[in-house]
Amino acid sequence: MTDALKRLSDEGVAIWLDDLSRKRITSGNLAELIDQSHVVGVTTNPSIFQKAISQGDGYDTQLTDLAAREVTVEEAIRMITTADVRDAADILRPVFDATDGQDGRVSIEVDPRLAHNTRATVAEAKQLAWLVDRPNTLIKIPATEAGLPAITETIGLGISVNVTLIFSLERYRKVMDAYLAGLEKAKERGLDLSKIHSVASFFVSRVDTEIDKRIDALGTDEAKAARGKAGLANARLAYQAYEEVFSSERWAALDKAHANKQRPLWASTGVKDKAYKDTLYVDDLVAPNTVNTMPEATLEATADHGQITGDTVTGTYEQARADLDAVEKLGISYDEVVQLLEDEGVEKFEGAWNDLLKSTEAELKRLAPSEA
Repeated sequence: MTDALKRLSDEGVAIWLDDLSRKRITSGNLAELIDQSHVVGVTTNPSIFQKAISQGDGYDTQLTDLAAREVTVEEAIRMITTADVRDAADILRPVFDATDGQDGRVSIEVDPRLAHNTRATVAEAKQLAWLVDRPNTLIKIPATEAGLPAITETIGLGISVNVTLIFSLERYRKVMDAYLAGLEKAKERGLDLSKIHSVASFFVSRVDTEIDKRIDALGTDEAKAARGKAGLANARLAYQAYEEVFSSERWAALDKAHANKQRPLWASTGVKDKAYKDTLYVDDLVAPNTVNTMPEATLEATADHGQITGDTVTGTYEQARADLDAVEKLGISYDEVVQLLEDEGVEKFEGAWNDLLKSTEAELKRLAPSEA
């Protein structure tokens, strides 16, 4: 069952699970995925926690205690989510140790309502790192304009970061620049650069969803020929940018100081269009020193029938550029699409956070001690 996952891992793609819940931790399921499915990391986001807390009774004991203490809803969320991340980090600690800190990582996201507030994002990143208190944590910071200086400052403090919600090639280059600037700050402060890690989460399927919608509205045969190509093309050109930046003279100076490259992470890899094979964003994005974070359904599909045939990214850049150019020629603006996706991404996470607040508040009320 896991031959394809092993091949993927052998090709230099770290397999991370895009999901976490108390039940997954306590049932032994996460440990099983690590042991049997080559999972070496976990990513979370507000919608994942909202789903976990609203389903089942796995959080009742902790929620009952929090209700008795009459904590605020926001404090309750912080206690619950950081507890899950801490426990998952402990389960993944052997992987972290075996890979010298590269994998065995668990990501937790700053409050998405702070996405456009640099100072608050840095303060939240520091607070989350302190609360979880595990070396194999990654703090997720969105790649908004306000997020870029927050990334630099957080990395400069020696806190490892997962940069999320990257859609455009231009923004991705700014993310890498922010990471390098953070490493330079950390170096000036005398910090050990070998202990600082980062991934850059480049979203894939959402690009196809939005562009395909516009292609379908055009309805021509020429337009239909461009369906399902933009997401892969965008990601492959991101890898080309990664290769350029991490072979530069600026990087060489940091490399000498034992810094780690910021790995590209393929996010949003669950296929949303049933016309495409369900392992599309795994099979066709195989490249060394990358991460693919998958929902469980994609992980299982890859294990069952993934077609891992080696590197499917390096050397594809000319075709990838042609595929994006073909979309532009149809009158579909790349810049407009990626900005829309970033705005929608922040809105979706804010919406999920608000849903999480409502779900948790309802649970606290349900479990609150009755009046004597």
